[in-house]
Amino acid sequence: MIDPLVASSRIAASGMGAQSERMRVVSENIANAQSTGRTAGSDPYARKTITFRTAMDRATGTTAVAVRQIGEDKAPFRVEYDPGNPAADANGTVKLPNVNMLIEMADMREANRSYEANLQMIKQARSMVSSLIDLLRK
Repeated sequence: MIDPLVASSRIAASGMGAQSERMRVVSENIANAQSTGRTAGSDPYARKTITFRTAMDRATGTTAVAVRQIGEDKAPFRVEYDPGNPAADANGTVKLPNVNMLIEMADMREANRSYEANLQMIKQARSMVSSLIDLLRK
């Protein structure tokens, strides 16, 4: 039988790993928010999405979180008229990424808060283990 405090730490650690990966994907989206195609009429950067799944942690017998898939957002690209841009097509329009900075910033904030919540869980579990050891010494 696994210690519940150890199990809670492993669950929180899996959540931290998932949110870390989410922050990486969001950061990539933000970094490429203005990346157009390399040639005239080509598609720009497509926003990446991340989905999660539950996974059985066989060592602890608990359910953890894991990344299911990193995919691409199927939303249409934004189109702007910019005939001087090297990525402009014959009509002078340029396709821009389907990245919405407001959504990306909200995702980043949510991922950061979830990461911090999982970190607090690990800190609490450590504190409880430390208190238990102190009680056993007395």
